[in-house]
Amino acid sequence: MAAKADACCPVFRGRAPAILAAVAALTFLVVLVLHDPIHSEEEQPLRDPREIHLAGVKQLTFGGQNAEAYFSADGRRLTFQSTHPPFGCDQIFTMNLDGTGLKLISTGQGRTTCSFFFPNQSGLIYSSTHLAGSACPPKPDYSKGYVWPIYPDYDIFRVNLDGSGLARLTDSPGYDAEAAISPDGKRIVFTSMRDGDLELYAMNADGTHVRRLTHAKGYDGGAFFSSDGTKIVYRAYHPKAGPETREYEALLKLGLTRPSRMELFVMDADGSNQRQVTDNSAANFAPFLHPNGRQIIFSSNLHDSTRRSFALYLMNLDGRGLERVTYGDTFASFPMFSPDGMKLVFASHRNRKLPGEINVFIADWVP
Repeated sequence: MAAKADACCPVFRGRAPAILAAVAALTFLVVLVLHDPIHSEEEQPLRDPREIHLAGVKQLTFGGQNAEAYFSADGRRLTFQSTHPPFGCDQIFTMNLDGTGLKLISTGQGRTTCSFFFPNQSGLIYSSTHLAGSACPPKPDYSKGYVWPIYPDYDIFRVNLDGSGLARLTDSPGYDAEAAISPDGKRIVFTSMRDGDLELYAMNADGTHVRRLTHAKGYDGGAFFSSDGTKIVYRAYHPKAGPETREYEALLKLGLTRPSRMELFVMDADGSNQRQVTDNSAANFAPFLHPNGRQIIFSSNLHDSTRRSFALYLMNLDGRGLERVTYGDTFASFPMFSPDGMKLVFASHRNRKLPGEINVFIADWVP
């Protein structure tokens, strides 16, 4: 996506050759990796020696563009989005932690993003454009620089673990995506354009009782609940009054946004006590809270003055204690801890074989 390339996601290079830009998927993550040289396995091992928090790194997917892999509540399965033949854009799959048992969950039509398991193993949610047509939606116009499409045909769906029983949860005009489920399975947090801006909302698991959580001008999205369900962590871009706001509003009218600068926020699960936890003017996104409730892992380009490469970072809940987690490749994102905090899954282009390739990796987490 999105940001969540998001969809669910952001960034941001303006000098890519046209042939590579044509290969890039709609999410920002694919645009990113097309600008970097391909490294052999010998040059780019699965673990960089500086990655002291990672051990036993394993590659779970091989080829295509794979991202946003998230654990089931029992820690035994992953759900993720993938673009690979015969699909022209992202579809939702599940797999075991060793990469076996691959199963298509979505319809195979339209574009999908942001899947997430229900904690009781009853099914999962994801967003899809398939009701608007079976074809992939058109790519955005990159002549305006790096932009992210806000497809108005995205709606959120619930489905059984075998792909049956598809049920629509949102039915409002405009973008509804970037959804995640609370640990008790009762609430869903998501991003929507229903009120004319990209804001965060919460609803019951059946799609009822929708409540708006954010109200600031700009983009709020990519939200996840803490493991105890009391907090929500998310990314946001709140443009300053004047030229920034005018550009944001003009792009939004075209169904676009430019997510090249985002900060991370935390709030209580009811939307109260919102506070900003990063302030570095970089593109910070894909935040996820460690099960200990005290640390946030996220992706950022804060280390790169050109803003072209992304790494995983860890920080305390108040933004202090910043520590870099990944090295050695120029794109790492979408991290999620297993429910017990002992494993980390993330997307990366390490060990890629072709331009534009992104794969899912899993590692033991070393505190």
